[in-house]
Amino acid sequence: MSFVLDSSVTLSWYFEDQATAATIALLDAVTENGAVVPPLWRLEVLNGLQSALRRKKIDRAYRDASLNDLALLPITIDTETEGHLGDRTLGLADRFDLTIYDALFLELAERRELPLASLDLKLRSAGEVIGIRLLGIE
Repeated sequence: MSFVLDSSVTLSWYFEDQATAATIALLDAVTENGAVVPPLWRLEVLNGLQSALRRKKIDRAYRDASLNDLALLPITIDTETEGHLGDRTLGLADRFDLTIYDALFLELAERRELPLASLDLKLRSAGEVIGIRLLGIE
């Protein structure tokens, strides 16, 4: 089963204090079946790893190895995200008081009729309201 993968789940794979059995199971699912993400995902993951580097939670070698590992996973960047910014994404952001960044993941899951893997409670709450299957928390 494919699903929409957000950066909170992705980053949890690289930090022991954030990884859970549920998020590791999602890594296994991505490895086997792939996932889809909006173009922003790559920037959010890169920023998360860079922030961890600045806070000295990780070193450059770990950051770079993590990025290399991610590049090997069958993660598809959605090419239609930008076409939905002005209508659906903005509407979801307004309706649920989400950042545009979070609304991108919600819009993608709704449009593609896919489950959403996220650890973000506000995003999960919005997904629940509109009937999206949620993954990532046990």
